Amino acid sequence: MTKMRLAIVGAGPAGIYAADLLIKAERDFDVEIDLFEQLPAPYGLVRYGVSPDHPRIKGIVTALREVLDRARPDTGDADTAADGEGVPSGTVRYFGNVRYGEDITLEDLKRHYHAVIFSTGAIRDASLSIPGIEAEGSYGAADFVSWFDGHPDVPRTWPLEAAEVAVIGNGNVALDVSRMLIKHADDLLPTEIPANVYEGLAANPITDLHLFGRRGPAYVKFTPLELRELGEVRDVDMVIDERDFEFDDPYATEVLGKNKQVLVMTRVINQWREAQKERAASGEHASRRLHMHFWSKPVAVVTENGRVSGLKIERTAPDGQGGILDTGEFEVIPVQSLYRAIGYFGSPLEEIPFDDERGVIPNAQGRVLGADGEPVPGVYATGWIKRGPVGLIGHTKSDAMETIECLLEDRESWWQPVEPSPEAIPALLESRSVPYTTIEGWQRLDEHEVSLGEAEGRARIKVVPREEMTRVSRGE
Repeated sequence: MTKMRLAIVGAGPAGIYAADLLIKAERDFDVEIDLFEQLPAPYGLVRYGVSPDHPRIKGIVTALREVLDRARPDTGDADTAADGEGVPSGTVRYFGNVRYGEDITLEDLKRHYHAVIFSTGAIRDASLSIPGIEAEGSYGAADFVSWFDGHPDVPRTWPLEAAEVAVIGNGNVALDVSRMLIKHADDLLPTEIPANVYEGLAANPITDLHLFGRRGPAYVKFTPLELRELGEVRDVDMVIDERDFEFDDPYATEVLGKNKQVLVMTRVINQWREAQKERAASGEHASRRLHMHFWSKPVAVVTENGRVSGLKIERTAPDGQGGILDTGEFEVIPVQSLYRAIGYFGSPLEEIPFDDERGVIPNAQGRVLGADGEPVPGVYATGWIKRGPVGLIGHTKSDAMETIECLLEDRESWWQPVEPSPEAIPALLESRSVPYTTIEGWQRLDEHEVSLGEAEGRARIKVVPREEMTRVSRGE
């Protein structure tokens, strides 16, 4: 075999890194990779899962864009034989606005490719099974993040009606949600938030946000940078409950206390405690407050007329081994809305095995496993749909490398496509009237969003409606 054709479904970081690693891998054959993405624009959760006030994300987008630009088949230097005579080539094409299972099927992929890698991520909220969680005013964090990030498939409005709000979770998503809820909308104008998001946040009546974690300050899953950013939000007081620091917890002291990140976060929280004492002495207070609740396990959502009216929590205590003990001491915190930010969950894919309990595609090192526990020939997974919604960009790269290594080892079991011509894919999509987008189209949309921002003195303003994204991308 002189040429391999690979399909990758999902053009977020996991899919793009997998393409890049295959191109750079040692091999004796050319590769042609087609990336399929259900949205008109690439980059997945980097574009639609991170709060817009994180400018460092731009660096990740730049790196991902360089991979796609460098490996385009029409550039002439796409990590191909430009490195020397006879060096195997590698190219990547992008097909956006293409839904797997609807616009293109597994049967189609087998007809045109040697293998497929699924990198569809995890975009649903993990469930929280406590009474009242389905009440009006109770939301999943993932849906809210999609709204403020301008995802084209969610409603344009969000019901920001509560003065007192609860956020359940002690990870970075919980911090992003908390920060976006408590921050004054005008402070987000330098970012790329769409106009409808700014208008919604500007009308937000919030005065108090309560952030809940089941364990203590030393156990949080935040990163120090995220935590520090939370305390830098203008006109917001950080409110700390001193009861959360009264426990004698040898595990936190002897094990977690040696971790540099934990030390930094402990220092940040202690600074907030001191600032709280100074505010109490001066009598000066901000217009909004963010309350940190540790050792607080949500046990029920209190409702009134079907709406959220409070969150019932049970105070917990350390068990000395990194776990918690229930104390039987309960409190109700008055809130009128609630967001659960306890993790993401994957979605099943047409004709592909799925683990309903873990929300992932069952696999061994990226090889997708069938009902009999044996690898399914030609089918692979990478990213969150492979390992679950844990880890940062570094984990995504190493995860993709593992999958690519398995893919290359399995050469003898790849599919044998009957129609591997690159021209067959655009023809197939056009025959089905799929208005697909390309890398050139994404660059057109990118430039359009930047121009919208320039007109208002901002870096970018996102286009939200899918139809408009597609029309601009296709130059229509």
